[in-house]
Amino acid sequence: MGKNKNGNEKIRYNIITAITYMVGIVLLVQLFNLQIVHGKEYRETSDSRLTRESVIKAARGEIKDRTGVNLVTTDTGYSVEIYNTKVDDTGLNESITRLIEILESNKDEIVDNLPLEVNPFKFTYEDENKQKEWKKSYQIDENSNAEQTFMEFKNKYKISTEDIELARKIMAVRYEISRNGYSTTKSVTIAKDISNKSAVQIREQNSKLAGMNVVTEPTVKYTSGNLASHVLGYVAAINEEEYETRKDTYRNDDVIGKSGVQYVFEEYLKGTDGVKQVDMTVDGAITNEYISKEAVSGSSLVLTIDANLQKVAEDALKTNIENIKKGKYGDKNDADSGAVVVMNVKTGEVLALASYPDYNPAKFSEEYSVDDSGRYTNRAISSMQPPGSTFKMVVATAALEEGVITPKSLVNDIGVYPYGDRQACWYYRSYGRGHGYLNVTQALKYSCNYFFYDMGYKLGIDKITEYAGKYGLGKRTGIELEGEASGIVAKKELGEKESGGWYISDTLSAAIGQSYNNYTPLQMARYISMIANGGKNIDVSIIKSIVRPDGTEVSKDEIEKFSNKKLNTENELKEDIKISAENLSAIKKGMKGVTSESGGTAYAYFSDLDMTIAGKTGSAQTGVGDEAHGWFAGFAPYNDPEIAVVVLIEKAGSGGYTAETAKKIIKEYFGMNSEEVNENKEAQSSLQSVR
Repeated sequence: MGKNKNGNEKIRYNIITAITYMVGIVLLVQLFNLQIVHGKEYRETSDSRLTRESVIKAARGEIKDRTGVNLVTTDTGYSVEIYNTKVDDTGLNESITRLIEILESNKDEIVDNLPLEVNPFKFTYEDENKQKEWKKSYQIDENSNAEQTFMEFKNKYKISTEDIELARKIMAVRYEISRNGYSTTKSVTIAKDISNKSAVQIREQNSKLAGMNVVTEPTVKYTSGNLASHVLGYVAAINEEEYETRKDTYRNDDVIGKSGVQYVFEEYLKGTDGVKQVDMTVDGAITNEYISKEAVSGSSLVLTIDANLQKVAEDALKTNIENIKKGKYGDKNDADSGAVVVMNVKTGEVLALASYPDYNPAKFSEEYSVDDSGRYTNRAISSMQPPGSTFKMVVATAALEEGVITPKSLVNDIGVYPYGDRQACWYYRSYGRGHGYLNVTQALKYSCNYFFYDMGYKLGIDKITEYAGKYGLGKRTGIELEGEASGIVAKKELGEKESGGWYISDTLSAAIGQSYNNYTPLQMARYISMIANGGKNIDVSIIKSIVRPDGTEVSKDEIEKFSNKKLNTENELKEDIKISAENLSAIKKGMKGVTSESGGTAYAYFSDLDMTIAGKTGSAQTGVGDEAHGWFAGFAPYNDPEIAVVVLIEKAGSGGYTAETAKKIIKEYFGMNSEEVNENKEAQSSLQSVR
């Protein structure tokens, strides 16, 4: 038994030994074959070919309007990247020169971040300390002037041409390479968004362009010029500060959202880059390419705005401003800017948000300068202006709810209010007499200052402040856009801080929307929406949904939390405003009278509208002569409100002058035929006071 066991073990041992010898012999033969027989051939192949990884840029997510119309999408673009090869400085400079010739023949350009100009020589850094730091980082004497610095770079890169302009272009490419650091496996982008013609020529001359490779990558495309520019925002090259905090997910040649929803939702819009393997000879010629990791596009944003309504709002606002300048409504005024907000009164969704002047997001850097910075201001969410008489519904609500008056109470407007420096009603200044006896509905219709002076006097500033807050004035809406202002509510503390006290005249001024009252058009749209919907607080939003590449949607809760964290903001209005049906009806009837009844301050502009709407005009003094901003704030239709429309035109001269914009928007929304606003030749052509 023991002998058999020992015999079996010996056999197994001999078999394993034999197999080991056989494997060893095979490996030795293969090694001999690789090193001796084909060694020279394989060494030559290894020495002449390298495999590099190239980034496949992911497409950014699209941005659509509420109906699915693409507002921002991606297009195919071409870029030139370069890898380190065995060519010397002379060979590299010759390749760069050849590339420049190809690009310039097709009106394309190299990437140029060199902060140094020639003819005349100068640095582009305005900050002298920053200039010195830059020179120090490139081992250049900090006291060197621009020409000396140019010569140091020229010598460093061994650029031989005496053509200063060409030398600087070569230098710019070499600088980009130095700045980003390329290698045999890491590329640097040296030309972006080049034409198809340049791409073809570069590929044809690949063997003469050491280490250079044309890559196809997506580029951001705006489908409608300036449309919704302040909502969409723009993208641009990532800067050093942005890159330092995002090195794990961004390359230093990426673009990044700088404003609008492209800034706020950058993390969703940015896709995940892929990887392409590139086989290249040591002298830079490409022999093969294949994808090892597919790129994944970013998520798509669906906005609440309607592109057609947005266009009508923008065009109407611009035309309205031009007509005011021409004196179409009477006096010529220096109107130069404005904003429009159209809001769903039930949901808080923003259907249109326009700001003028605007800009083209695709061309912002080449068309506009620092002096045009006003173009980038989103006045709809950041321009804080006194609301004038559009504020009177706040005071009416306070007076009714606090029992100061009932809907039937009458106040006798005798023209000049006896308290608070004897402030006069605009009607008295125009006609030398007061409105006479008015209830709250009539006072809103005729925009009687005297009536609201009296309400302010009897309420006191604290109650006015309280009810302004109940309507969300002076509180941010939490819209998903950067730069929303909080607004300012007139209150005692401000008067005490600014002028050493609060006086009766301050209260009377605040009661007609002046004093320290300053609100954004967006806040005013929420306030009007709350009047229209019965006092319900709404969550203002411009994002309808975010759709991931796999088709799933990001939850509303996640969107809200993300936006609030990114912008450090939220909807600061927490409760509904409680107002009785009878009191609310009296206020809404007054607003209806403004637009739908003879004598209303906007009747001349809406008398031919085939729909009953509610509105309020406001002319707010700026403190510069008779200069005044113009407001219209209203909702439609009157009986079953769907939308609130707020128009602000700065330096319009009169609130009535803004009605043309609101009318066109209402007609577009409800599918009416577009018509020009009929002018009322008898309408007041100048600002009498504030109404």
